[in-house]
Amino acid sequence: MSLLLRNHIRLARASIKQNRTRSFLTCFGIAIGIASIVLILSLTGSISSLINHEVSGIGSDLVVVRPSRSKDSVTSIVEELTSASSFERSSLSMVDVATISEVEGVTAVAPIAVSTNTLMNEENTIPSATIIGTSPEFTTIEPLPLKYGVFLNNKNSNNAVVIGHDLALKLYNTSNPVGRTLSFCGQRFIVVGVLDELENTINFDNVNFNESLFMDVEAMENVMDYVQIQQINIKVLNTSLLEPISTNISTALKDNRYGDTNYSVSYGDAISHPASNLLMIISGMLALVSGISLIVGGIGIMNIMLVSVSERTHEIGIRKAVGASGYNILMQFIFESLILSIFGSILGIFLGYLLAFFVSLVTPFSPYFSWEIAVVTILTAIVVGVLFGTYPALKAARKKPIDSLRYYR
Repeated sequence: MSLLLRNHIRLARASIKQNRTRSFLTCFGIAIGIASIVLILSLTGSISSLINHEVSGIGSDLVVVRPSRSKDSVTSIVEELTSASSFERSSLSMVDVATISEVEGVTAVAPIAVSTNTLMNEENTIPSATIIGTSPEFTTIEPLPLKYGVFLNNKNSNNAVVIGHDLALKLYNTSNPVGRTLSFCGQRFIVVGVLDELENTINFDNVNFNESLFMDVEAMENVMDYVQIQQINIKVLNTSLLEPISTNISTALKDNRYGDTNYSVSYGDAISHPASNLLMIISGMLALVSGISLIVGGIGIMNIMLVSVSERTHEIGIRKAVGASGYNILMQFIFESLILSIFGSILGIFLGYLLAFFVSLVTPFSPYFSWEIAVVTILTAIVVGVLFGTYPALKAARKKPIDSLRYYR
């Protein structure tokens, strides 16, 4: 059996070497689809790694409550990206925040209400800035480095705001505007703090803090017509009690909502999720394109195999005449298809990580290397090779020896 296997591989390699250019172009067609898959998996893995690193840096005593929808995730993402009322879909409220704060073992609770509005001062106007409504306990749960001033506290919460590093430069043309004012929604606020620049803008809060303005959530409710809380961050007393405290939080919310469970309580690895819904849509589209590329590459394999079968009809007749079975002929051509697809997958893995490296130069996503990615891509290539190589192999195996021996090119 092993001798027959080695013979199939030897014949397949010899046939491929006879048509090097044609074989390389066929492998390259497979490589394009594989490279797309590797790039997508590398980016997704990089995002998950960034968020997991952030969560582990904050600590394992974190619980997050988010709104939960009954619709499928793709529909929800599309609606959020296309709907003007995307910030009005959460059912979380300050009543839920108060309920959670009373749960035993909870040491800090910080709501996150996100909206966009026009910020103005004497010099500049930012037409669509991100405004985050939260509480002074936010930095207790998720420490943010302050470059200047202080964060929100109970003394300055009514008319104070804290802004990110990039927003400060855009609005004031300086990195230290502490004490200066800005206005939105017809109200004037004082900048009491500026965050230090964050290198990693990807986080589980799904907000770029460098471009954001922080204010007290109750003050936000006073100046804006409609404010909805999109997330509640919670710090617990003891990490060993994380699971029972999370269960108690879920039970308390359910009782407070009279059985309504349109929310999710997450902790540990469950907190990590793709931070950008738009990136999820793009990744899905790229996956579709890579799938189409693989189909095109598979058709390329089928085409070269059909040509090879036609060119080697006389050879097939001779092999059958000296005792080769239809199964032997079938396996010979299947192995040729597999070798083409495997070499294409190896080339695709190299190209995919090369693309991921170039992407990392202009984004915070460093290439994510994993043996699982290599296994998935090679298995995908094998499936493509078998699927698209079966028909030509069957056509070769079914040729009659007498008719094949009469064939001359």
